[in-house]
Amino acid sequence: MQIIGITGGIGSGKSTIARALAARGYAVYDCDKEAKRIIAENKDVQQQIIELLGKKAFEEVPSTKGQRTKAYNTAYVAQCVFAEPQLLKKLNEIVHPAVREDIKKIRIKNNELKIIFIESAILQEAGLDTLCDKIIVVEAPEEVRIERTIARDYNGEATEENINKVRARIQAQKTSSPLHGGTERGFILINDGRKSIDELAEEIITLLS
Repeated sequence: MQIIGITGGIGSGKSTIARALAARGYAVYDCDKEAKRIIAENKDVQQQIIELLGKKAFEEVPSTKGQRTKAYNTAYVAQCVFAEPQLLKKLNEIVHPAVREDIKKIRIKNNELKIIFIESAILQEAGLDTLCDKIIVVEAPEEVRIERTIARDYNGEATEENINKVRARIQAQKTSSPLHGGTERGFILINDGRKSIDELAEEIITLLS
């Protein structure tokens, strides 16, 4: 099985491309979604988060069976890590290794799959690039990324305040490329709107075949 990483900053369109690949029948591991599942299911991860952030990190909520169950208190956690950025680093040190182990297990259990795509905005920061056989970095001009993010996250309201918020998010995400200055392990995919998402998905499939 080949593990192919798909990464890119906010508004690059990496998630849309990943969905297009999934629609074509390819296995796609959405790291954000799967991290939430792991936090909800993995008792060891839950305990580590409670030790880091306190019992309020999980709150009791009614379940479908009329019982009460614990749910991840994302609002509380976000408030904690926003107030103390060092806590975000420590939280990631709990969650990221658990995600890596989950991917390793999937690789073992599903060895009949030829390809699995791993989608993550922080592929390198989470240490997931080391699991990848190849990496696709999705890029787009900054103005295009701002326009897409405004449409998605701010109901299309392109106020100066909203634009500045998106620019700040783009700047905060800037890191070194997981291709480390070369394309031996993968390639850069330009998603500037000139090609459709379907065309870009087909380009990926062609390059990997």
